[in-house]
Amino acid sequence: MNHFRNILEERTESILYSASPCSSEHAAGWIGGNAPAYFDDKADTIHDGDQNYYFYLSLVHPFKPASMISIFIPNDYEEYVEHNQYPDCSIKVMEHPMTDESLNDHVAHPGLIKHLISHPESCSDFQSIDQSFLVKFGGSPRLVQDEDYYSERLREEGFSFLLQVDEEGYPETLLREDSSYPFGFGALYIYAKITTNDVQDLIAGFWQFS
Repeated sequence: MNHFRNILEERTESILYSASPCSSEHAAGWIGGNAPAYFDDKADTIHDGDQNYYFYLSLVHPFKPASMISIFIPNDYEEYVEHNQYPDCSIKVMEHPMTDESLNDHVAHPGLIKHLISHPESCSDFQSIDQSFLVKFGGSPRLVQDEDYYSERLREEGFSFLLQVDEEGYPETLLREDSSYPFGFGALYIYAKITTNDVQDLIAGFWQFS
């Protein structure tokens, strides 16, 4: 309970994750590669009409160990450049039961080489300011562009910062040769409705690039 309060209520601490191409029994998820097997029969959940999506990453929920958080991005870059901010952000975020990686590569991102996400490490939120990370869970967001209009409506509607994925934390081996950063060497910010000891209604709040 104290850990939850420090990370998501008082926000004095945060959880940091990195990515590695090495195998690990303690991986907390993966970026690139195939989507979780949970989505094998759920194409309608992933895609929207004529707009298809790529799998981006999955992370074991640190406060719900039987659940994962998965992120999908449109395969049309211009689509999510144009729709980059709540309530019109086209990035998809879904919480779902934890499953292994699928053998089906039908939504694998062609520009990403699968890397495992490290076991989480807690630190003070102040210390996280100067640290490199792939994912930061809780604490305060480290913004690329510190402009209130990105999060103003989210706050008005009861959403709070949950996590960010920061491309500054990509290992050099993550991108395939001649591939571009999906977020323009930027960061994606996920928000949620956060109550005492619970996290609900995860959404993509916005993404930014420098």
